[in-house]
Amino acid sequence: MAQAWKCSGLWWSAGGPVLAWDGGHRSALARGKRVAFAVADGGVRTCVGARGHACPVRAVVPGRSTGGRCEECARLDRAHSVAADTIADDPRPYHVYLAWFGPGMVKVGITAEERGSARLLEQGAVCFSWLGLGPLMAARRTEELLRAALRVPDRIPYAEKRAVRSRLPESAAERAAEVEALHARAVALARWPESLTRTPCEVVDHAGVFGLAGLPGAAGEVTELVAGGGMSGELLAAAGPDLHLAAGGRVVVLDTRLMTGWEIGPAVGEDGCTLPVRGLREVAGVQDGLF
Repeated sequence: MAQAWKCSGLWWSAGGPVLAWDGGHRSALARGKRVAFAVADGGVRTCVGARGHACPVRAVVPGRSTGGRCEECARLDRAHSVAADTIADDPRPYHVYLAWFGPGMVKVGITAEERGSARLLEQGAVCFSWLGLGPLMAARRTEELLRAALRVPDRIPYAEKRAVRSRLPESAAERAAEVEALHARAVALARWPESLTRTPCEVVDHAGVFGLAGLPGAAGEVTELVAGGGMSGELLAAAGPDLHLAAGGRVVVLDTRLMTGWEIGPAVGEDGCTLPVRGLREVAGVQDGLF
């Protein structure tokens, strides 16, 4: 392979999704664009490090790991994560939000106000609304209150999200209905922390940003990258870390988190996929206790 880079992940910018590469290279991902890459033959996947620092031992990591980190770097990365509940003195204000990924698939979460809607784009939230704004610990207490009272989770597996993207309601009003109903129930609850301000329901819809209108069903999803393998196809949609590609007569979903740590270069030739692919899981799309 004449030229190769290491992928550092997919990022959502104001202009849409971008693949980032070590060394500062960027690849904008516009719908309709041909995405073609090949994994270095004979290469191995190495740990991406943590918190901006390279892995000191360049550990080899499993191909199916979406984190792309060795055990020690994963521990270090999570120790400094808000999601790990180890940071109590963060002075920034935090949003509490409701995010919808498909019928019956709603979660509650928190994100720093300064990040805006970036966290929702990264998760592949089809639509969302803010619920409240306040200090970190108040946002955490509210998140726990809502999880218990509304019986909604704080995370939904990506396999479930991608399984329903091609069969979502066509109208924005239908997609917003569950968020609106849960928002009304949430703000009516007692025991909200006094320091957290409740936010009116204003549903933001990402279906257009992701390119989900008319999205054909996927034949399967890539399970891992392998040395010497590759993929080439037209980008139909991008949601969260996932790319939906028309590759060799079928639609395949690629979780770009699987690309990190590999030496990757451009591919030539016909569209297709020579990476391991499995069928999408069946999801009932019903979440107990919503209404």
